[in-house]
Amino acid sequence: MRAASAVRELAAQKGAPPGQVALAWLLHKGDDIVPTPGTKRRTYLEENLGAATLDTALPPGTVAGPRYTERLMAMVDR
Repeated sequence: MRAASAVRELAAQKGAPPGQVALAWLLHKGDDIVPTPGTKRRTYLEENLGAATLDTALPPGTVAGPRYTERLMAMVDR
């Protein structure tokens, strides 16, 4: 929840939707990361690229934990 809050706060500062800010953060993670943005217009992609400052709010290693609850993990690889 803290990570989502950081994304929303940064998005509000940038005047961009949180999803675009999160995508921009992902785009700056390296050449081996290939996100599939769901945008039809170049202007939205350009907005995403302007949000690289998310690394300051969410430095590597601060977001961690299980992806699923224990109940849902029991259903993985069944």
